[in-house]
Amino acid sequence: MISFEKFELENGLKVIVHQDNATPLACVNILYNVGARDENSEQTGFAHLFEHLMFGGSVNIPNFDEPLQRVGGENNAFTTNDITNYYLTLPSENLETGFWLESDRMLSLAFSEKSLEVQRSVVIEEFKQRYLNQPYGDVWLLMRPMAYKVHPYQWDTIGKEISHIENAQMQDVKNFFQKFYCPNNAIMVVAGNVELAEVKRLAEKYFAPIPKGPENKRNLPAEPAQTEARSLTVERDVPISAIYKAYHMCSRYDKEYYAVDLISDILSRGNSSRLYNVLIKEKQLFSDIHAYVMGDFDKGLFVISGKLVEGVDMKTAEQGIDEVLQKIKTELVNEDELTKVKNKMEASHTFGEVDVLNKATNLAISELLGDASFINNEVDKYLSVTREQIKEQANLVFRTENCSTLYYLAKKNKIKKGAIKLPFLFTIQVMCIFFLHFPFLGSPLMEQSNPTWLWHLNRFLFFLLTTFSNQH
Repeated sequence: MISFEKFELENGLKVIVHQDNATPLACVNILYNVGARDENSEQTGFAHLFEHLMFGGSVNIPNFDEPLQRVGGENNAFTTNDITNYYLTLPSENLETGFWLESDRMLSLAFSEKSLEVQRSVVIEEFKQRYLNQPYGDVWLLMRPMAYKVHPYQWDTIGKEISHIENAQMQDVKNFFQKFYCPNNAIMVVAGNVELAEVKRLAEKYFAPIPKGPENKRNLPAEPAQTEARSLTVERDVPISAIYKAYHMCSRYDKEYYAVDLISDILSRGNSSRLYNVLIKEKQLFSDIHAYVMGDFDKGLFVISGKLVEGVDMKTAEQGIDEVLQKIKTELVNEDELTKVKNKMEASHTFGEVDVLNKATNLAISELLGDASFINNEVDKYLSVTREQIKEQANLVFRTENCSTLYYLAKKNKIKKGAIKLPFLFTIQVMCIFFLHFPFLGSPLMEQSNPTWLWHLNRFLFFLLTTFSNQH
């Protein structure tokens, strides 16, 4: 049970206080109710860009990290399709520094061209490094627009394409900030070795003067039900082929979410899970396979992803997945198996409550979902799931027409014409170098110390090796 108090400032900022005297630290977590789903379809990647810009200096503080590090603190942030979350931890006696820093960047960023250019370059480089040049990095750039045709979940947090970030202008940045980065669109959780009265004092001092922003009412288009199977096949320079299957499911707000989440645990949580036992251990079709829910606030996706064992064809691998799914659709899950995954879930939840930062983040998300007290009811909702509900949701989710599949094939390495020449030429050159240094071990032709013709041959072979290396 996580105890907390909450209050709201006149400007709309919701504040939640969790006192935990077992730690010498304090955590300030600020969740902004904005994610990639709130972006303009022609200006994607802005929520993630702002995650970076928020560390580029605010109106009165040119360097966010330096003052925090001086008092022994650290910070970070993350962006999803639904939220952007900023957090810092520091010794509790320096809590006021955290309030000062966070309130100043909520008040206004520095909005300098230099900061925008620096962070834009960082995000573009991240796009290239993590999504374009990394093996399997472009999976969700391909999967999202295949699974979603209307809802803005159709693009990843990094954005649809690099040009959207490259073309970001200062006025676009200011408009985004003024619309979403305001106290009435934020939830602040202060957790750790803190006192409610002190948090109230600091909140009034630092955050109360920040003006209220516009009211943001979402009117996002609902994704229509998928009525036919979708698929895409690509070839990439990756070591082994992979398959990704995405099924539409309920949202994080829906009561059915807990049953679907437990299905993902039954299928792939641990070495006793069904996908691991059948497809990795018994049939040896996959070297790695996972099932998970995206946890989206709007209707989301249930994903199964796996990397095939070399030599296994894609059709056989996919058939193996389908057989495992068919079983959970037609047979009630064993009571012991369901109890096992519930116990694992409860243990994970309990251990998660040890960390003050985890508690702060989960309290903020629970408040956004409806009420911070949800954090204390979460386990009970999982424990109440029945075998019948598991089967019902499996049949609702795992339908062929409800699935989008990405066949991610490894390119076959064909030996290029002339490639065999490289090791052959290299071997000859090594022999030349050897006889140049040890002529007495060669034939009578080598009796002359360092013969000129051998030296020229060695140089010629070096030229050929360099030429072929550049071509291949």
